[in-house]
Amino acid sequence: MIDELKKQILQLGIPKDNILFDEPMAKHTTFKVGGPAECYIKIDDIQDLRHVLKFAKQNHIPVTILGNGSNVLVLDGGIKGIVLNIRFNKIEMMNLDKKIFANVGAGVKISVFGHLLLKNAITGFEELSGIPGTIGGAVRMNAGAHGKEFKDIVSTVTCMDYDGNIHQFENEDMHFEYRRSMLKDKPYIVLEVHMEFQKGEEKDIKEKMEEYANYRKEKQPIEYPSAGSTFKRGTDFITAKLIDEAGLKGYSIGGAEVSNKHAGFIINKGNATAKDILELIEYVKYKVEEKFNKKIELEIEIMGEN
Repeated sequence: MIDELKKQILQLGIPKDNILFDEPMAKHTTFKVGGPAECYIKIDDIQDLRHVLKFAKQNHIPVTILGNGSNVLVLDGGIKGIVLNIRFNKIEMMNLDKKIFANVGAGVKISVFGHLLLKNAITGFEELSGIPGTIGGAVRMNAGAHGKEFKDIVSTVTCMDYDGNIHQFENEDMHFEYRRSMLKDKPYIVLEVHMEFQKGEEKDIKEKMEEYANYRKEKQPIEYPSAGSTFKRGTDFITAKLIDEAGLKGYSIGGAEVSNKHAGFIINKGNATAKDILELIEYVKYKVEEKFNKKIELEIEIMGEN
């Protein structure tokens, strides 16, 4: 990014500490890999978001949206243009007719929200509370766990388009499907998510959350950097089972490895590059198709350039 553009970005009125140039994305992704973002901006304010979007449009600069950096693989060449880290962290809750209505900022971490609901004895989120990432990212991909998905609790989603206009979408407008929503295809940025819950018993909620947390600890390689589950479940097959049956558990390329604990996860053993991970992904896809004639799809998103 040329110095003149950098100067102009610094004059947008955004706190200077929130703007970083040539920022390694390995610092901001759960895979702990990825080359530099030309410009990385932490967004805490809706007006700041509007200013950046307007500036980017005027100067034909590409914009990439990022939450907690889970569920993504940033390539070693990094990301051109501006990466916006959405950090809207407001949480409002309202009790009405035995229902609890929650308005939650897109940047709120799922784990933080889950613990807040537990503290207030609010049920309906236990299955989802261990998912890594933010509320905005989880809604965008309709994240799910233990038989529940975000589509089951979302009532409306407030978004901004790239011209700075605000839109509100009802649940049915979101076209939720397995690990996707209409936000995967359309240019909207999640600002706030409105969800519905009920009062419960704190003891029961805690027990459920602990049960799911223990399951995750036992079955998933959470001790290593990863982007969560790498591959989607198949329509008529369990992807991790096929990868296991193809003899690929523990198979590695460079610092990337198919987890011995759960074959659906590719992990960074400590020194992986995005190239290692990408090559391993392609190898796994090739071997599963060769052995079982099944095409497997990625659950994670690939960003940036080689």
